[in-house]
Formats: sequence, structure tokens, C-alpha cells
Amino acid sequence: MFTAAGADLLDYAGRILGLHDEALLSLSKTPLAGRLLLGLTEDTACTDLARILGRFKRLHPNVAVRTKVRMSTVLRAMLEGGELDAAIVQVFSHEVRPSDVVLYKEGLHWVKHPELMTRQGEPIPFVSFDDECFYRQWAFDIGQENAVLEMVFECSSAAGIVSAVNAAMGVALLSDRHIRGEMQIMNDRLPAPPSLAYVIRRARKTRNPALDSLVGEIERDTGRQGGLALIG
Repeated sequence: MFTAAGADLLDYAGRILGLHDEALLSLSKTPLAGRLLLGLTEDTACTDLARILGRFKRLHPNVAVRTKVRMSTVLRAMLEGGELDAAIVQVFSHEVRPSDVVLYKEGLHWVKHPELMTRQGEPIPFVSFDDECFYRQWAFDIGQENAVLEMVFECSSAAGIVSAVNAAMGVALLSDRHIRGEMQIMNDRLPAPPSLAYVIRRARKTRNPALDSLVGEIERDTGRQGGLALIG
């Protein structure tokens, strides 16, 4: 745990290293051009990934990167349909493909507010993302082995789910980064969820130097930081 001064120093160190890498890349870069279609989930769109994309644009001004933010299941379908060149998506850790670039992993947990009481034999109120969410699909396929889930709140944004849980409206499946406030992790009545992996997945195996360069920069920066930090 860093002191306030230590946290400030760590932030400065990160910026210095970033500028150092950018300077080296600017001297050794190969001219790149083209157009990339990149998919992001809300989780990654709300991180400092924007900083990485901004640096890539400065280094390679002739590469246009267009991004679309969707749920992971939608992005995976778009990749299969050739609508994207690559996407940063969430998958269950056991579903990582050999061709995926794993950026980092997180736990997935059942969470609730301490004031929410769940009684044996009664349905558990469920706060969930919409029907495109693979957390939700897992919950209804496997998560009801010993209990019945009753949908009480549906929202497409993580902020909405976090607010609903902290208002004691119901139980939700949330990853490590979204567990905040007075949330409690539940370890009874419901099966333990699989862990999550954030991966870069490509649409096809054809070589694309611009995409190779972008994937490499995201992988290096994320590896150094230990993940993508949420903004705000």
C-alpha cells in the first residue's frame, strides 16, 4: 500500500516510462498505414486504454483506428462475421483460445449489500446485465443449481448494476474491479463462478502490420501496469 506521496511518484514514474518508450518507438518505427476496426467492452473503454490508443495515433498518424463498444458476446459474433479486425473481450478463463493474447485476469463473484437478506427456499433477487451478457447466461444455465434466481433489475451498464447492488436491490455477478461500497461476496447457496480473462482476439490469421503493432503496444503497456486502470 502506497502513501499519497508514493502514489504520486508512481504515477510520475509511469508517465516517464511511457514517454521513454514513445521516444524509442518514434526513432525505430516502421511507417504504417491503413484502417483498423477495434471492438471494446464497456470495461475496457472506461480505462486508460485511451492513452495507449492516443500514443499509437501519434506514432502512426496514417493508421485510422475506429472503435465500437459492445458486450463481449456481441463483439465475438462481430469477429466471427468479419466486422472487426480485433477486439478486447472478456471470456471465462477456461475458454481462452491458443491464438488469444491474454492481457490480465480477474475473479468473478456473487455480491450483495449487507442489508439484503436472502432466505433459504425463497427465490434470490437477481440484478443483471441484459440478455447479451455471458455472466447472465452462465447464471441461468448453471448458477441455479441450488437456488432460483428472480430477475428484479436489468441494465446494460456496470455503473447501473453497481448502484442497484449498493441499494440492496438484489444479488449480482461482478468482477473484482467493480466490487465497491459495502458489497459483500456471497459464498453460500450459489455455485462459485469461473474466473475471467481479458483477451485481445483477432478476426482472422492474415498478417496485418498495423494490427500487429497495435496489439503489441497494448500487450506491453498492460503487462507493465498489471492491467487497465479504470478512469474515475
